[in-house]
Amino acid sequence: MALPSAVFELSDPYANFMRNPVSGSDRVCPVCFGFKQATYKLCIACDRQPNHCDAIVPITYSLETGQVHHALRHYKDDRRKEIRTEFTFDLTAILWRFLAKHETCAAESSGTDTFDMVTVVPSGQATPDSPRPRLTRIVEEYCEHTAPRFRTLLERTDQPAEAHCYKADRFDARDNLTGESVLLIDDTWTTGASVQSAARTLKSAGASKVGAVVIGRHVNGEFDDHGALYRNLREPFDWDLCAVRS
Repeated sequence: MALPSAVFELSDPYANFMRNPVSGSDRVCPVCFGFKQATYKLCIACDRQPNHCDAIVPITYSLETGQVHHALRHYKDDRRKEIRTEFTFDLTAILWRFLAKHETCAAESSGTDTFDMVTVVPSGQATPDSPRPRLTRIVEEYCEHTAPRFRTLLERTDQPAEAHCYKADRFDARDNLTGESVLLIDDTWTTGASVQSAARTLKSAGASKVGAVVIGRHVNGEFDDHGALYRNLREPFDWDLCAVRS
């Protein structure tokens, strides 16, 4: 199915700010594609938590204080409705354009031909359960590529959990998922704790495969030499490439 022209119009300018995640480097974590020390097998966060995802596919690196980071923050937090709406549509276009071309890459890397269902990672906040209204709206309504398969599969438990820390009982599954393959979508990967906690719950509910696509893999340019590693990435962003098929 041909993409609407608005998808290209909204996503094209972001190629100047987005950077393709790289693989096969001793400075890149093979799980989440974040930067790491060459002497370490995994980045610090992935080394400290289990990996329940069959594949993790970040669309772009998101440099802290950069334009992608700005969009990911302000589409949900800006006090001005018009700014939230503008960035919501921008991120919808980025996700839609990427998945239309590369969802098959994520599925094959997860060990399946296709994803039966699509869901989002709930808020990591505890009581009361905090929905992700804008991320949910992107995946359930605006992105026609995912909308027909969207299901609300997860909900936040009342168990306390530290921010950015993996916790097995952070989420509950709302359905029996025996044999189903699930595409799990989040907007930002910082440590991946919420994604891994969500994937664990989906697998425990019977999901056969869980692939995760995240819009922005967060990069702290002030940490170690990660800013320099980011600046050495190719530019502009190439829509034909993805992290698992670059």
